[in-house]
Amino acid sequence: MTEFRPPVADLAYALKHVVGYDQVAELPGFEHADFDTVTEILEEVGGFMAEVVAPTNRAGDVEGARLNADGTVTTPTGFKEAYSAYVDAGWGSVPLPEEFGGGGFPRTIGLAIQELTTTANMAFALAPLLTQGAIEALLHYGSDEQKQAWLPKMVSGEWAGTMNLTEPHAGSDVGALTTKAVKRADGTYGITGQKIYITFGDHDLSEQIVHLVLARTPDAPAGTKGISIFIVPKFLVNDDGSLGERNGVHTLGVEHKMGIHGSPTCVLSYEDATGYLVGDENLGMRIMFVMMNSARLSVGMQGLAVAERAYQQSLEFAKERIQGRAIGATQDSPIIDFPDVRRMLVTQKAYIAALRRMMLLNAVHVDLSTHHPDAAARARADEIAGLLTPICKSFGTDLGNELTSLALQVHGGMGFIEETGAAQHYRDVRIAAIYEGTNGIQAADLVGRKLGVRGGASFLEFIASMRELDGELAGAGDDFASIRAQLSAGLDVLEQTTRWMLRIGAADPNSALAGSSPYLRIWGLVVGGWLLAKSALAARDLDGDSVAAAQLPLARFYAEQLLPAASGLVGAATAGSRDLFALDADALGDVVRRTARV
Repeated sequence: MTEFRPPVADLAYALKHVVGYDQVAELPGFEHADFDTVTEILEEVGGFMAEVVAPTNRAGDVEGARLNADGTVTTPTGFKEAYSAYVDAGWGSVPLPEEFGGGGFPRTIGLAIQELTTTANMAFALAPLLTQGAIEALLHYGSDEQKQAWLPKMVSGEWAGTMNLTEPHAGSDVGALTTKAVKRADGTYGITGQKIYITFGDHDLSEQIVHLVLARTPDAPAGTKGISIFIVPKFLVNDDGSLGERNGVHTLGVEHKMGIHGSPTCVLSYEDATGYLVGDENLGMRIMFVMMNSARLSVGMQGLAVAERAYQQSLEFAKERIQGRAIGATQDSPIIDFPDVRRMLVTQKAYIAALRRMMLLNAVHVDLSTHHPDAAARARADEIAGLLTPICKSFGTDLGNELTSLALQVHGGMGFIEETGAAQHYRDVRIAAIYEGTNGIQAADLVGRKLGVRGGASFLEFIASMRELDGELAGAGDDFASIRAQLSAGLDVLEQTTRWMLRIGAADPNSALAGSSPYLRIWGLVVGGWLLAKSALAARDLDGDSVAAAQLPLARFYAEQLLPAASGLVGAATAGSRDLFALDADALGDVVRRTARV
């Protein structure tokens, strides 16, 4: 199995030359986060992940997390030691506020660290990822007392955090939850109910777990308007900060999953557990979206990260596997010498490069939206982050599925054998398109909520900003001619479908929703092509840089062989909903049965 090679050089290239990280480093409060400093940090993180975390990936898959007879949960071999080293190194605290013990670095650098952690071991990386989501919710809505009580040890990683949203009867329909929160005389709440699919809901990595739990107070309005959110710790905390008695939250089971076996996905039971209200009653959905929006970008990054690990393994296999004889060869050849294997490898590499730049661009706009001194600049950056987040989550995880499948295909029959490890990446990444809002929900968010911002002007302005690259491409010579032509065609397609969505959306929302997934895919394809074009243009003045040397062929391959798919999606994006609803549920089943008898 291939050793993990941290892609720090490409991360650094993207930060410096493509996504505008220099704007972030100039923001108030980020003076210490200059490019040279963050590059050193990423190199150290990469080395740590390769040496300490990546070796646990196989054990996580083979052993899995397990629920013991006494109700405790044990993580796989090496996880506890790796997590302890991770906390000691302070990597999780790098992008968190200094006042609670963090490094005060931008979200952009936090996302890059998350990528390196996830590429090393996705199952392991979920523990700090969920903790960070809980931290962000408390930073935005927790009282000063709550922040002082909970955040320092959560920021350090000594205490872990979770999000408790889903219930057996209420998956994506969060408003249907029934977990109860009854206020007590002392101001705390008694939390009673059951939650499922709780990532790292229990484990042995940290001494304390801080659950953020959605629940409903007795007189709350129906649906999402009546949801509140509570801190419910695994152990109650004494006045002196030490851990006290066990709270009324218990693990009923650990799910048996298709992948990410090392991550304990728990069924939790709350039995009059002590909870502390965050913010005011009935603000739970608003607070939840702080966690969810942060997590959605991170989950999109998971698609990229696991695809990177799978690509590295397929590349090594292709170089070592001797099979057949390539054209012109005088002896048997490694399969990397065959054109179709090259196609699969370059497809992976080009998409991965596009995704990395897309994720970092999104994070840059998150940082600009929170730290830019100008209110108008903050507002526009927030719009762009809102546009890019569902694209990053959905396009990133769809490609995670497709690229890990391609990596497995490069292995041939050996990819279908578990011992090679190629199948693990395919299985691990499959959940990413499902959780934190399925990709269909991301597409619905894109056309149902984000497209209407300022009557569509937000989207059209972003398309216009991408068109501004045309002049530079026109002056870059023949090597860039196909990139310019295909990007221009892709932008035309994107604008055409955007204007169709704006026309049809209000009058016929079902038709807009019917085309929302292919429409989102068009966005992903075009933004990826635009970012790789920028990447190739920047490389012209960087002679001798091995990363720079790869940018033009990758951008041209993407433009000529991947970006044209955007044009083929116009029909699906604009077909409307008529034929989706032409057959009712019974008729759909009848068609299947009759076909089977023919």
